Amino acid sequence: MDPSLAREVAEARDTCLAPEGLAALELDFAHALAPPADTCVALRIDGATAGIVTADRVERLLQFKTVFRREGDALTLVCELDTEERRSAAITAVTRSLAAEGALTAWRNELYAARPSFAAPAWFHLERAAARYFGIHTYAAHANGLVATTRGTAMWIARRSPAKAIDPGMLDNLVGGGIAAGMGILDTLVKEAWEEAGVPPVLARAARATGSLSILREVPDGIQRETIYVHDLWLPAGFTPANQDGEACEHRCLDLRAIASLLAESSAPRAMTVDASLVALDCLVREGVLPPLQTLSARLAPRS
Repeated sequence: MDPSLAREVAEARDTCLAPEGLAALELDFAHALAPPADTCVALRIDGATAGIVTADRVERLLQFKTVFRREGDALTLVCELDTEERRSAAITAVTRSLAAEGALTAWRNELYAARPSFAAPAWFHLERAAARYFGIHTYAAHANGLVATTRGTAMWIARRSPAKAIDPGMLDNLVGGGIAAGMGILDTLVKEAWEEAGVPPVLARAARATGSLSILREVPDGIQRETIYVHDLWLPAGFTPANQDGEACEHRCLDLRAIASLLAESSAPRAMTVDASLVALDCLVREGVLPPLQTLSARLAPRS
């Protein structure tokens, strides 16, 4: 963490819980989580919404005439694409063309499933880099890295590598990653915990599921439409995170009031990613550092 950010966190530590600070926090998150524009168009399959696409991207997709067509006010696939295999093959060809045009973020060689719900069979599979372009419903697993100290609970946070395709150099949860096709929630969490922070699998599997958060907002690369499965991961006092895959370049351990200060100060410019901020905010409310917030409660669902 750079010295100026550390000073801001320290200075705000005793003021972030004031009513005006909470109001500013609510306003900041309401702006960051504003819903997509009304001009967005649903991508429908069998009458259900498989994606949400911005108007300009709809016009580009309609140029792929053997794959997409208009149906009323929605975008849909041509009738011949009536199986998961056929849809996936066609959309893979489209995404490769879009990538060649520079319309997607960095290619990941990782598939996401577009599906009615997390446990449902996939309508189709597509490259992760195209998920927001098509506005499919994605899923992620995050964990707050918590540790008990003599001053109270503290939280480990990470700084994303400046080479990351999305939110480079920003602060993040200790553990967080998208759930790829064929992967489960806990398997993803264990994998990401090792890769991002060097957390041994036996320790990562002890993470406690606390609920889920939903995000629906327009971002530069399309529509983020995501469910984040939230966990608390309590770490030994002597544990120090060690990134394994190059995706994090720094780790810091801050007490929870400092995390609250960080979130309160993050709007100019935002220091922590929106996703990570929501996950951390949820933890702060559960730990009693902050009161319940409307912005958070509207997106929170308990874990069954």
